[in-house]
Amino acid sequence: MTSSIFAQESENIFIHKIGNFEVILLSEGQGEGNSSILIGATPQMRNECIPSGTFPNAFNAFLIKTPEQNILVDAGRNSAKLLSNLHSVGINPDQIDAVLITHMHGDHIGGLLENDKAAFPKAKIYISQPEYDYWTDDNTMQQRSLPAPKVIVAYKDNINLFQPNTLGKDLYELLPGVSAIAAYGHTPGHTVYLIESNDEQMLIWGDLVHAMAIQMPYPSVAVTFDVDSKQAVIMREKVLDYVSRNSIPIAGMHIPFPGMGVVSTISSGGYVFYPYNE
Repeated sequence: MTSSIFAQESENIFIHKIGNFEVILLSEGQGEGNSSILIGATPQMRNECIPSGTFPNAFNAFLIKTPEQNILVDAGRNSAKLLSNLHSVGINPDQIDAVLITHMHGDHIGGLLENDKAAFPKAKIYISQPEYDYWTDDNTMQQRSLPAPKVIVAYKDNINLFQPNTLGKDLYELLPGVSAIAAYGHTPGHTVYLIESNDEQMLIWGDLVHAMAIQMPYPSVAVTFDVDSKQAVIMREKVLDYVSRNSIPIAGMHIPFPGMGVVSTISSGGYVFYPYNE
């Protein structure tokens, strides 16, 4: 059970209360994804869910405001948009205490850099150990055009590595009110974050789903961006089952505005998503 919507300011900003916390959408904008990225989508699925060949999409980060900390979850593609969004909710870069990384694709960590330097110099950066290991192998670190090596260099003294919890087991907190849960598949260390305050919860699920229009009713559909598409499907089905059974609202990095809502099962065996503004 979650509180009612606290504020709605634009298609870039949306604020929802979870107990004493505020979870704030910081979006770079709304767009469309192309069905060419889909793996395992049959013609029947495409005709039913995305007859135009495109689907609504977005690029989101989230800010968690607790009574003690300001915590970013991912950072979007570029710092200019992220800093502008933060400014609109009264936060400057020095006020960010921590950044939780779901994974290190460029559209999730690009905003950590400003002219290849740390955009949030006082923040601690949290990355799962498997994700860090994947992006710091010799071949990847030599690809200096990728943002991951640049982020690792820029924040080298402030990186905190951890092993995520396992879904469905006893959780330990990474930060007060925040637990990290392994959701490997999209990348080898893809991590989702469970937010808890005053017996209310929300799961920020990163890139668990890219194309809501088709992957909700048909979770078996994968995308070309997945490093391990079979494992990504397994984790998507597990997480969708978990949040629907436990009535846990979710937020995601590619969910169209407002980027958060609730998931329910449907009779066909898939799921439906109800965004908070409907």
